[in-house]
Order: sequence, then C-alpha cells, then structure tokens
Amino acid sequence: MSTESDIREFLASRRAKITPQQAGLPTYGGNRRVPGLRREEVALLAGVSSDYYVRLERGRLAGASEEVLDAVANALQLDDAERAHLHDLARAAAKRPARRGKRARGPLPDSVLRVLDSMTDSPAFIRNGRLDILATNRLGRALYSPLFPDRTTRTVNVARFQFLSPGGRDFFPHWEESVNTTVSLLRTEAGRAPHDSDLTGLLGELVTRSEEFRAAWAKHNVRLHHTGRKAFRHPEVGEITLDFDAMELPAQPGLVLTAYSAPPHTPDHDALQLLAAWAATEDASTATDRASSR
Repeated sequence: MSTESDIREFLASRRAKITPQQAGLPTYGGNRRVPGLRREEVALLAGVSSDYYVRLERGRLAGASEEVLDAVANALQLDDAERAHLHDLARAAAKRPARRGKRARGPLPDSVLRVLDSMTDSPAFIRNGRLDILATNRLGRALYSPLFPDRTTRTVNVARFQFLSPGGRDFFPHWEESVNTTVSLLRTEAGRAPHDSDLTGLLGELVTRSEEFRAAWAKHNVRLHHTGRKAFRHPEVGEITLDFDAMELPAQPGLVLTAYSAPPHTPDHDALQLLAAWAATEDASTATDRASSR
C-alpha cells in the first residue's frame, strides 16, 4: 500500500461525490469536466489556496495542521468515519503514531474470555481490525460455524472466508451490503495501521484473488461499525437476521467485542433459540466422542 496514492484516491473520490449545489456554490451552466467539485472549489470552501489543496490531494498531507485537515473535511462534507480516516492518512504520511497506539498482541486475558463465555444467550466474538475472529462464546462459534473447518480451529478471518471460500456467498445473503461493510472496515484499519504486515499480506491476497474485493477496495469507502443489523444464511437454522453491538476493549487496543441479539417473540429469536439447541447437541456429541476415545 502507498500512503500517497491512498490519500490521492481518497480525496479525489470524496470530491467526486459532492456537487456544487450540495456545497452551496453557484453554477453557471455549461459542461463540467468533473463529476463533483473541482479542486479550486474545494480550496475555496476550505479557505486554502488552490496550489496548496492540489499538493494535499497529491498525497502530501504530512505537514498539514489539524485545522487544515478539519477544514478540508468540512469542505468535502466527510462523515465521522471519513474524517477520522483523513487524519489517519495524515498521521501515516507524517509517520506519526496511530490514534490507538500499540495494538494488543498475544493471548487474550482470561478475564476477557470469562466475560465472553458468560454471555450465554447471545452469540459473541472478539475480533481485531483485520477481521480475524480471535475468540467466541459457544453461540458465537455456532453462528459462525461455516467459517470453522473443524473443532480444533481457533482463529479464522471473516474477509478471507467471505471472498475466497465457496461458502462465503451462501453464508452472507445480503451480499453487496456485506461486501461493502467488510471492505470498508478493512480500508479503515489500513488507515489506522498502515504498517501492519499481517494486514498488508491479507489485502494483497484478497486483491490478487478476488475481483469483487478489488472493485470494492477501489471505492475507498470507510465506516465505523458500532451497531446495526446483519443477516446470515446458516446451514442448520436457515436465514436469520440479528441486531449487533460492537464494543472496543479499552485495555486491548484494536480489539472489538461484538454481540448479537434478536427481539423476543420474533422468528429471528426463535431461530436463535434453535441455534442454541443445535450448539448444545454438538457439544454433547463432542464430549461423547472424547469420552469414547479414551
């Protein structure tokens, strides 16, 4: 990944989304050669010179102040995720530390795993910014069972499964929405941790092997992923749509705990209970197999 090209393409793509009318600028008719704002119009809205803005859009964010970055973000009408991404790109260009500081590495603390296991009625898991699932509770593993090839597998990657596994498209029925979410989260993480070699390796693999990933990656979309709804097509319980809440772990920088739920007395809640029953049966079967092998 090149920070300069990421900056250039991100700013150009956001500029292309804003029309003069949306920016409150007068239009005088005639054909415009660009789909959105011109560079000089962004410069005018941001209160900087055209030459300076051109420098910024060419990837030279290293010397830009926080005030200038905020002015550009306002001119381009960036949302919270896009604004944070712009600041992350500037940090990467200046080789300054990321917002979250050093990422958590090594085994998860026992206290975190105990909290995860105590969530018996909700599928839950802990992931990092690369979308590696690092730990699950029983229902979480049951929900994401298509990602786990066998019972000994402990860590899987959602994006790798989604784009490279034959079962990816089946498991995520709202395919286009799910693709956009996954790629936007990885693009956000790439801004936060541009020198993460594991992330760079994953992105290289996905860009090389998946045309759909390449197309979505080129859009330069980013997002914050705190709450929402997600649909699955589970091989045991069928299609199920769950609410999710994602919570960052303050003591484990870069890690997120995500928990799913469904409103009571709904088909999705019934499907969740069916999933819990199936998980209990699978656990009992595994325990029996282990006992008989001794």
